[in-house]
Amino acid sequence: MINIDCIALKSFFEENIDFLIGARLQKIQQPTRRDFVFTLRNNGEGRKLYVNINPQMYHLCFMSGVNEKRRSLQIPKQPPMFCMLLRKYLEGCRVADARVIDNERILELHFDTMDELSQNRSLCLCIELMGKHSNVILYDRETSIIIGCAHNVGAEKSRYRELQGGLKYIYPPTSPCPPAKSQLEGVNIDDYFAAIQEGVNVRNERSRLTAIIYPKLKKVTGSIDKISALLKKRDKTEKYKLFGELLTAYSYLKADYKQEVEVFDYVNNQNISIELDSTKTMNENAQRYFKLYAKSKATKEKSEEMLNNLTIEKEYLENILYSINRAEAITDFEDIKSEVLPDEKKPKKQEQSEIMKIDYKGFEILIGRNNRQNDLIISKLAKDNDYWFHTRLCAGSHVLLKVKEKEPDEDILFECCKLAREYSSASQPSKVGVIYTKAKNLRKPPAAPLGYVTYKNEKEVLV
Repeated sequence: MINIDCIALKSFFEENIDFLIGARLQKIQQPTRRDFVFTLRNNGEGRKLYVNINPQMYHLCFMSGVNEKRRSLQIPKQPPMFCMLLRKYLEGCRVADARVIDNERILELHFDTMDELSQNRSLCLCIELMGKHSNVILYDRETSIIIGCAHNVGAEKSRYRELQGGLKYIYPPTSPCPPAKSQLEGVNIDDYFAAIQEGVNVRNERSRLTAIIYPKLKKVTGSIDKISALLKKRDKTEKYKLFGELLTAYSYLKADYKQEVEVFDYVNNQNISIELDSTKTMNENAQRYFKLYAKSKATKEKSEEMLNNLTIEKEYLENILYSINRAEAITDFEDIKSEVLPDEKKPKKQEQSEIMKIDYKGFEILIGRNNRQNDLIISKLAKDNDYWFHTRLCAGSHVLLKVKEKEPDEDILFECCKLAREYSSASQPSKVGVIYTKAKNLRKPPAAPLGYVTYKNEKEVLV
């Protein structure tokens, strides 16, 4: 990763000095202990000075609205103590002067303000971008006494320089900046570091959401395996029915109050022995087996219903996991989080991610990237004559081919099949079955989860 150096900082300062000097500091925000947003206004223009003192990506820049979203900055309800300190002393003040310390990655913003006794006071907001030693410090320029720091540095952390309220501020030991061309020359710092931060945010969010979904999927899969095994092992429904029918058919035999009876099984064309309750007659034993049949049938139907519901839930969770793994931008998680974290408070204006659209030979193809988009495609956007595509037996996107006038040819249909294959969890390079049918053949069952649909009259293509 490219790091900001003193040459890049000097270049940023010289480029923006006219805006900085005289700007009013309107708002101070601290999303995390390592992020600061200073809203400045000068000459009718407002900008957000973003400062990041993370040791891995320390930098500052004027942040655009787009990159603010990419950084996924969340302002806490209760601001940190240092943020409140900065607001107390600096909010509403103007930048009287600004400078970059020669051969150092230090930017100073000087503010003229008033103290509690209405006496003039000159303060300095010092932004140090020095790897693991990066910090934001507020000190009095006349006395050099530190008022507060983003990170206090005690003697146990540094033998050369302590930083905390009440101590005198001193510059770090000199480490001359090499007279080389800046590695960030020609690079938009805001875009560059926003992309890096977004990548970190995406990885963190993917890990967080996966840690929630994966145990649920594992539990559902285990329940499916367990119920399927029990159904296969213990299903005696038809056996009980057959015994009841045979005992009824052979009720004329003298087998009352016996432990077993041998009869001819006309279904399987063989003689069999049926265990009896020796306290009951043949007819009573027949009724006993019919009752066992009814109970076993009810249990089987309930188990099959449970198995079907678990299978639907498994497909739903697999699709969520697929969407999490396919997410590339932090905004891609917004729809997913509404499913995974339904109780998490959402921002008032929550932007919905856009459905992917592709134009192919005059036909519009829609591709859903998560369950919410898939549900929108099948419930709102699909018309009767449109074609719907999806991979068989694996999670993936719903692909919809919009049909307006002419019917698509085989080439267009196969292209949609390839897209369904591409946007799925199917592993490469094995062939996968892709099913497609008219949208009028789709049905969303009542109370079904987002994106779930049943279909009929489908065709299958191996891709």
